[in-house]
Amino acid sequence: MSATLELAKALIARPSVTPEDSGCQQLLGERLAAIGFRIEPMRFGDVDNLWARRGDNGPLFAFAGHTDVVPTGPADRWRFDPFTPTEHDGLLYGRGAADMKGSIAAMVVACEDFLATHAEHRGSIAFLITSDEEGPATNGTVKVIETLEARNEKIDWCLVGEPSSTTRLGDVIKNGRRGSLNGELCVIGKQGHVAYPHLAKNPLHAFAPVLNQLIDETWDHGNVFFPPTSFQISNLNMGTGAENVIPGELLALFNLRFSTELNADDIRRRVTALLDQGDFDYELNWRLSGNPFLTPAGELVDAARGAIREVVGLDTELSTSGGTSDGRFIAPTGAQVLELGPLNATIHQIDECVGIQDLDDLSAIYRKMLDTLLIA
Repeated sequence: MSATLELAKALIARPSVTPEDSGCQQLLGERLAAIGFRIEPMRFGDVDNLWARRGDNGPLFAFAGHTDVVPTGPADRWRFDPFTPTEHDGLLYGRGAADMKGSIAAMVVACEDFLATHAEHRGSIAFLITSDEEGPATNGTVKVIETLEARNEKIDWCLVGEPSSTTRLGDVIKNGRRGSLNGELCVIGKQGHVAYPHLAKNPLHAFAPVLNQLIDETWDHGNVFFPPTSFQISNLNMGTGAENVIPGELLALFNLRFSTELNADDIRRRVTALLDQGDFDYELNWRLSGNPFLTPAGELVDAARGAIREVVGLDTELSTSGGTSDGRFIAPTGAQVLELGPLNATIHQIDECVGIQDLDDLSAIYRKMLDTLLIA
């Protein structure tokens, strides 16, 4: 059994459903302390985080990841028990195998391998590990970054182990992510009997024309790195449970995934302007999940491309697609941020799995990146 596979299995066996860590970070801390890392647990609220660093000088290369996993769903629908890591037909099954305990194992083994021959490398290496990525993400990476910023500890290059690959390991790396802005809208009408609509005000009827405008709005045209901004209704609720009652309120939840052509203030202003044209009163609350970020071609992207080409023989594609990641908290500090991990085909699904050979290849890619960036 390879060192990467062995560590991945040890992590998967710990049922760390968010925000629980279930001892994963203790195991990682022990492995990293053994190769010279200073271990600094950071607990905020009910969330365990780990900051581990080796070296004091710059540049600082940081691996970032999360030990928490999403719930398994019905365990009896899994081919194998979700917290009993199982090898079958070249795959490793278990919750977190791809998202992202396999990546974390590959990171640690890559560092062990690198330091065995390059103990006197230039700069520093760090690990930023949280158990709050799959949850609210309020006491995890964002709080660690706030702590580092307060003491002026700067990350130069950050590699996030999110599962970025599509059909083959390394075929896609994420060099940015769209922003995500959420709205909770309450349209206020007047409840009444359906037989006397003149005595009531149906909030859906009033809102429908504006909803069409929001859907049809051209928010931007995107750019070479980002697709156009998208408005999507994620939830729409109204009604009293009776078929003869016009409800008094409508609740709509919506999201805009936005490019670097816009910012959150622009979107808030434009949405509000459209709502104000409607014949209804409303209440609107906003929640910004994260701003867009982009890491253009440079040392980190070049190192990743070169390592992927050398290990698996692919010319990788740069992408900003997909949901949010904790990279959104790290990029605003000025760090170059890149996401590179295994295939994402089974993440969050029943029978989540990762290719066993992919784990070793991923560790080799991470190792080559360390060679490129930290050997003078």
